[in-house]
Amino acid sequence: MTGLWVALATLALGTVIGVVRLRRDGRVRDTAGDRLSEADLGAGLGERATLVQFSTAFCQPCRATRRILAEVSELVPGVTHVEIDAESRLDLVRRLDIMRTPTVLVLDTRGKIVKKAAGQPRKADVLAALAAAVTPPPSQELSHQPDEM
Repeated sequence: MTGLWVALATLALGTVIGVVRLRRDGRVRDTAGDRLSEADLGAGLGERATLVQFSTAFCQPCRATRRILAEVSELVPGVTHVEIDAESRLDLVRRLDIMRTPTVLVLDTRGKIVKKAAGQPRKADVLAALAAAVTPPPSQELSHQPDEM
């Protein structure tokens, strides 16, 4: 009878852990404002924002995340996508407390981390996170002259 209770408790614990992980996976969260420089990234910062993806070679969700971030960076002008191999940049992984791949960081124009998602984010969540980081494009000066025809 004790073995049955142990099995049921183990099953219940595994279910709770699975549900918690599913609810947190890919969620974009606010983060404390650490900064990344162009030297840290090995690439330039975006004109309006930068999407940084930490990946590993055998990570299946990393491929889908790469596709999502590439689409978003093409869709939103001035946004750059930078992918970092987590295994070759353990210094950054430790500094930024990256616990799994893919992990996506959303940086503002100065390289400040404004959002973080562990796991594969949804495209809509990435676009919403960019709203917090993207600086408006330079406004075009409006002419006060009447239009000529």
